Amino acid sequence: MQVRAAVLRAGNGPFTIEDLELEGPGNDEVLVRMVAVGMCHTDLLSRELPPEFFTGPQVYGHEGAGVVEALGAGVSDLDVGDHVVLSFNYCGSCPACSKGKLPYCFNFSQYNMGGRPDGSKAFTDADGHPVGSHFFGQSSFASHSVVARTSVVKVDPSYDLSIMGPLGCGIQTGAGAILNTLDVQPGTSVVITGAGALGLSAVMAAKVAGATTIVAVDRHASRLELATRFGATATLSGTPAEITAGILDATGGGADYAFDTTGNAGVVRASFEGLNNLGTIGLAGVGFGDLTFDFLSLIGGRTITGVMEGDSTPNDFIPHLAALNAEGRFPYHELITSFPIEQINAAEAASANGSIIKPVLTFD
Repeated sequence: MQVRAAVLRAGNGPFTIEDLELEGPGNDEVLVRMVAVGMCHTDLLSRELPPEFFTGPQVYGHEGAGVVEALGAGVSDLDVGDHVVLSFNYCGSCPACSKGKLPYCFNFSQYNMGGRPDGSKAFTDADGHPVGSHFFGQSSFASHSVVARTSVVKVDPSYDLSIMGPLGCGIQTGAGAILNTLDVQPGTSVVITGAGALGLSAVMAAKVAGATTIVAVDRHASRLELATRFGATATLSGTPAEITAGILDATGGGADYAFDTTGNAGVVRASFEGLNNLGTIGLAGVGFGDLTFDFLSLIGGRTITGVMEGDSTPNDFIPHLAALNAEGRFPYHELITSFPIEQINAAEAASANGSIIKPVLTFD
């Protein structure tokens, strides 16, 4: 079938809207008609990597939401017409998956960054050349896509699919860091560095968790105003030393938890130094280069942990977040600015310059 998709043909080039041919779903695959898809930093990593790492042309997109239109062989637990959110892919059989730690799948890169595990591609361009598919099992920057069954989460059809896509990655990562990875407890203190989509969803989740001190850190006053609106009890900006001092003051001597979305080594160290002796910091920000700590700071009882996809089991956590949103307790939809898929380059530019928080691309 012919579909419309945003294709990246050069790592540092623009997305182009093209008509592609899409094959039908294979074994353990599902054909999904997209309603909307979030745009996330991970879709744009090729901008930051050396050119030789780009293996395009490629259809990206890994926060899709849509409607099931066909089922491949072996799929018996979905029906045509089901409303679905698309999330990350995983092998299901490695030691991490066997323990229910799906975001830490030992084969995560192969199943999410490498397309189909067998190397085949589901899209073909007008010249008959293959175009990369199955990014995070889905490649949802397309009007229709063939998706790995393991990437599909069925959701209540009463929910608005036009806002559901970001639950598949960015929003679930921010919220899951608080509710799953750190397991923030009522009456505790938490510091969140970076007030973008991940950070603001973490602020909302900290409020849901019952944290009584929620400190948001960002360079931009407008982002800190949003953080206050969504539950932050204190906001900070400044040098790393000023951030640490502000955390210690706001928490009365040190935070119980911290979550970083910036990937900035100085900011991470500032948050870490603002923890109390039993504090834990989770890291989800993508940074490059070294992050160093002195030995004495590490043996005092504090913990550092990485965060992938909010330690979530998507089939459980995504419906949970959707229900919290429907109850008015997790208003992540207020972070979204929608663009038609044809304006994908404008959406990227607006996200990069900070004028919007979370771009979502829509399909007719």
